[in-house]
Amino acid sequence: MITTARLSLALAALLPLAPLASHPAAAAETITLGTVGSGSALNWPLLIGIDKGFFTAQGVEIDLVTAPSSAAVQQQLAAGSVDMGSGGLVDPIRAIDNGASIAIVRVEAKAAPYELYAKPEIGGYADLKGKTVIVGGAKDVTRIYLERMTSANGLKPGDYDLIYAGATSARFAALQSGAVDAALISAPFNFQAASLGLKDLGATVDYVRDFPFTGYAVNLDWAKEHKPAIEDFLAGYSQAVTWLDDPANRDEAVKILVADTSAKPEDAEKTYDFFKKLEIYDAQGAIDSAGLAKLLGVLKDLGDIQGSTDPSRFYDASLLAKE
Repeated sequence: MITTARLSLALAALLPLAPLASHPAAAAETITLGTVGSGSALNWPLLIGIDKGFFTAQGVEIDLVTAPSSAAVQQQLAAGSVDMGSGGLVDPIRAIDNGASIAIVRVEAKAAPYELYAKPEIGGYADLKGKTVIVGGAKDVTRIYLERMTSANGLKPGDYDLIYAGATSARFAALQSGAVDAALISAPFNFQAASLGLKDLGATVDYVRDFPFTGYAVNLDWAKEHKPAIEDFLAGYSQAVTWLDDPANRDEAVKILVADTSAKPEDAEKTYDFFKKLEIYDAQGAIDSAGLAKLLGVLKDLGDIQGSTDPSRFYDASLLAKE
């Protein structure tokens, strides 16, 4: 249980779904939103919010722009090419530390649904010595996860070679083709890997549950002029999470994921159950200062951030305060 103060996101996130008529008279505002690649189930609430009209009902339309990595999304965000962006929280944190005019506004996934899969001949972690493993990037959160997993199993950085690809789909393709010996991948690609007889070396949640995984950030220059649109987006997103969490919507949610990611229906069904088991999302998505502080501490120890690790440095409280 989190005992530290949680910061309200200034929206009725935990209320039942509101009728789909929040701003019937106003013209919808378009939010250009950057996200990583395609095919990942992590965008499930976003896809649901678009498909089910939750964002439209709140008065916003979403224009999705994809990038090859979470870091690339933050570059677009800092440059003002997109208004909002999703991705691993380490990336907006690094960008803010380097002076980017962006701020975190919501936690997306509380825990990472990654699993480490390897070629069938890899019997365990010891067999990864001298082998090639693919993660998201040299400074990507997936590298932090991998090093937590490997160090707990007797390996240290340098015992294996690393190569990088930002999107899970690209990492799975590299493993499937035999170009790498192991890959850190998320659902639904982990289920495809299992069906191919690849070796499951474990899940990140067995090693890392002490800090949040992904979130949404905004360009501050845009945000200060569009606070109502941010609140509307967050309200629609929370509705989507609440809807996804309802087991009565499982079949429809699976259909949405299949349509938007080309996942196999059986893999999408397994992904739904996998995410429910891990409790990936919560409707509130509040910024937990203790969890964020833990992540900041990890990055500080790695030398990835140079400035203060005060969590409030990385969000703008004025954007989270209800008027």
